[in-house]
Amino acid sequence: MSHNYRRILEKLTIQNWRKLYKLNTKKTNNKLTIKLPKLFLMLCVVSVFVISCKDDKSATTNATIDNKVEIKSAESEKVNDGKVILFYGNSLTAGYGLEPNESFPSNIEDIIDSLDLKYKVVNAGLSGETTSGGLKRLDWVMKQKVDLFILELGANDMLRGLPIDETRKNLAAIISSVKAKNPNVKIGLCEMMAPPNMGDEYVKEFTQIYKDLSAPDDIVFFPFFLEGVVGNPDLMLKDGKHPNADGQKIVAANVWAALKGML
Repeated sequence: MSHNYRRILEKLTIQNWRKLYKLNTKKTNNKLTIKLPKLFLMLCVVSVFVISCKDDKSATTNATIDNKVEIKSAESEKVNDGKVILFYGNSLTAGYGLEPNESFPSNIEDIIDSLDLKYKVVNAGLSGETTSGGLKRLDWVMKQKVDLFILELGANDMLRGLPIDETRKNLAAIISSVKAKNPNVKIGLCEMMAPPNMGDEYVKEFTQIYKDLSAPDDIVFFPFFLEGVVGNPDLMLKDGKHPNADGQKIVAANVWAALKGML
């Protein structure tokens, strides 16, 4: 209730009312003048009623707002309860040439949902990405919450003939940076294999990168995730480099075999 209306009500004592009534009746017998005090009182009562209703409405509105805030906070906490699995890679992870729901990370998410597990899958694959490019954009990607970090990079380094030492150095730097940003994150490293036409020595050195970097106990080794897909035209796109929708399902099964032990 406002201060001005309180002051009016405080002055409406019995004595003041009688003085006001006598003063008006003494001056004139006009009916309108006699009714003025009654009209004044009625207006005051109505004003008090309106203010009271306004206060009640305000209280109800505030209570509603508070309830909405509490509900929103509860929903936010519920969302944050789930852990995040982030797949960090190139076009193989992004699902090149396919719909977003056909990529292997999306298939992994379907498996997780079917098991009613509280995990959210984030596909951070970028077509054409090299280990150098992955290292550069890592800070931006790691601004979000990440509980499991699955690293899939190196294929484009191989295809572009980049030095093996550079690929090893970049992958190691990505792993170290992820650990530094979140010491509690679980890291998985997907093996990539070079085709035979790259030469025996190159194939051996390139493959060894993933085995060496997965040697520490805190790094989970994901065996060649394109196993059973590469070389099968029925499971590849026309370019012969990327899995089609059916191929991505097999890739998801290969990845899940290693991933499920990390959950």
